[in-house]
Amino acid sequence: MADVVDPNAPATHALIEAMGAAVVLLDVQGVAQALSPAMRALMPALETGQPLALVMRDPDLIEAIDGVARQGSRQVIELVERVPVERTFRIHISALAGTGGRRPVVLTFEDLSEQRVTERMRVDFVANASHELRTPLASLLGFVETLQGPARNDAGARDRFLAIMREQGLRMARLVDDLLSLSRIELRAHLAPETPVDLTGISREIVDSLTLMAREREVTLTLSAPAEPVKVAGDRDELLRLMENLVENAIKYGKRGGQVLIDVQDGQAEASVGVRDDGPGIAPEHLPRLTERFYRVDTAASREAGGTGLGLAIVKHIVLRHRGRLTIESALGEGATFRAVLPRLGAPLRKP
Repeated sequence: MADVVDPNAPATHALIEAMGAAVVLLDVQGVAQALSPAMRALMPALETGQPLALVMRDPDLIEAIDGVARQGSRQVIELVERVPVERTFRIHISALAGTGGRRPVVLTFEDLSEQRVTERMRVDFVANASHELRTPLASLLGFVETLQGPARNDAGARDRFLAIMREQGLRMARLVDDLLSLSRIELRAHLAPETPVDLTGISREIVDSLTLMAREREVTLTLSAPAEPVKVAGDRDELLRLMENLVENAIKYGKRGGQVLIDVQDGQAEASVGVRDDGPGIAPEHLPRLTERFYRVDTAASREAGGTGLGLAIVKHIVLRHRGRLTIESALGEGATFRAVLPRLGAPLRKP
């Protein structure tokens, strides 16, 4: 016969408190007798000497604990807490050796919240990517069928359809390219870049490369930057991509015939580059979600401009990999300013 475990014994408490996992020991009345440090961090409202049911009132959990305590068994349940924020737990409930009708119980909590959020994001991402690819693909297939049938001998229609098919093919190519870029950046997120990069230099390079695009929309590109190089620790290709995405967006979605200002600022610990347009601005409710994959303020306008819905997501992940931060300021009718703030070369890096 197994030795009886005393839930009030100092040795039992010491064992629970030494555990790395989130563990709580309940006596036969369901009162918490010992909590591990991880459990205290996970559930600050729970204290020793307090019934667990006062903090976690879920009927399924209470019923499972009661059943395990009476039967001397084990059970694993999943529990979703909705307030104050949604959290998902896998809870292992095990009875200890004891006497009488009920036994002490140990609960081990696994916080699955981040895992569940990641799973939902993955499902949403696959669904969105599939939708974004399906639309131009359906268009391509439709035109192919038309060219094989009614428009087989219509040279004018063939030329028009081929031009549209080319545009749809380029749209899919841009989407695939952005997906691959995002994947590469995420794979290297744990590796902070260390190569010296001049923010002023890459800003001038982007202004030069996008001047023709700006001219087509009658947009003036203006660069304001220090005369001296502004060095950050970075990946040059990624920072070029960041600048290209921000300036392209400002040209596409800003006011036709307007101005885009690229502003490089230097500091002791941080440097930054900002891109401001004088477009219609962005409503406050959209600002928190702008860097989500495939999120668009105006879906039709974005697709008409050739956007994939991934540009700002790429910008965000580049900034995070560089241990920086992205700020967005905008109001309806007042344009928008996107600013990437990055650690100066040699400055201590923020944690990812």
